[in-house]
Amino acid sequence: MKIAPLTLAFTAAVTTVAAMTAAIAQPSQESRAMAGQAAPAPRPGDADGAFVALFKFSEPDGAKLYARVCAGCHMPDAKGAKGAGFYPALAGNPKLTAGGYPTYIVLHGLNGMPAVGRMMTDQQVADVVNYVRTHFGNRYKDAVTAADAKAAR
Repeated sequence: MKIAPLTLAFTAAVTTVAAMTAAIAQPSQESRAMAGQAAPAPRPGDADGAFVALFKFSEPDGAKLYARVCAGCHMPDAKGAKGAGFYPALAGNPKLTAGGYPTYIVLHGLNGMPAVGRMMTDQQVADVVNYVRTHFGNRYKDAVTAADAKAAR
């Protein structure tokens, strides 16, 4: 009678391993490309819209990009954080005066910040930079354009 719980646990473990093996066995887009196979079409809604294409953000505007990409470190209120790392405040930040500076940082990174702009279109880079420069107590009027982002790449 004590064998049933053990059998149940064993069955659950085998099922979990089988599911993980099946997931790992699915060819990635990179391996399909190397084999000359077409990648499956992106499905809108995958991962709630974070990545509907490999290595590209799909958020349509600066506010959504900030919420998805930037707020994780710089905080939703853009006041930054200190702890395991240092995440500078973007709220009321005088370094945002010239639009070229935050554009460059988004595209190329700085210190611990990764170059997240590599996963954005030129328009998305401009949108998120403009969003930060016009919100959180920042009132910079000169907008960064997609052409500015393209030139900074």
